[in-house]
Amino acid sequence: MSSDDNIIVIGKIGATYGIQGWLKIISFTEPQLGILEYSDWLLEDSKGWKRINVKAGKPHGKGLIAKLPGLENPEQARLLTGKKIAIKREQLPSLKKREYYWADLEGLTVVNENNAPLGKIIYLMETGSNDVLVVKGEKEHAIPFLLDEVVLSVDLTKKIMMVRWEII
Repeated sequence: MSSDDNIIVIGKIGATYGIQGWLKIISFTEPQLGILEYSDWLLEDSKGWKRINVKAGKPHGKGLIAKLPGLENPEQARLLTGKKIAIKREQLPSLKKREYYWADLEGLTVVNENNAPLGKIIYLMETGSNDVLVVKGEKEHAIPFLLDEVVLSVDLTKKIMMVRWEII
């Protein structure tokens, strides 16, 4: 359908819910309910990505559930458990200057102020006070994503991030 560079994973299908084919949704968006703002999802299947129009979605407990077309019972819904949910990059809202999508930071090479390589960003995590970059090189580093204090520059074109971080 599209190159994977144009696809952003925003969640995944969880377990089935109820007897009418509803599914629990694990959202990677912030806020969590933001995933429901996209009525067209791309679902991962054996041939790539398949476009699907979400019939309904709503909060449920601490998470959310969704109804997808063609799923009328738990047996049908169970076939989608674990599938990734994505959208096309152009569906994302524009960001302000010095704001970044996590998907754009993952994979960047991280160097410190002395140009010493620390590794690549393998994932990010939310800690409450600030986001944390997990950087894997010879060692693994958990680096707080604090612009200007720790993160000095981000160059998405060159795929490099410079940080104020000592190698121990």
